[in-house]
Amino acid sequence: MPDLGRTLVILGAGIVLVGLVLMLAPHVPWLGRLPGDVFVQRQRFTFYFPLVTCLVVSVVLTLLVNLFFRN
Repeated sequence: MPDLGRTLVILGAGIVLVGLVLMLAPHVPWLGRLPGDVFVQRQRFTFYFPLVTCLVVSVVLTLLVNLFFRN
């Protein structure tokens, strides 16, 4: 049972962190507007894929996870 409790606490903390990031993301001016993000706008069609933003977020999250869960 202690392992289940620990897992639930970690999942809860992860959900809180994701919620905070989602709340603060609109206040970061460069997030989603980096050079290399794909944005195509036609008459009745808009396509947006934040390719470089995804790469930057992935690298930052990888570094954070490696710092916190290093053996």
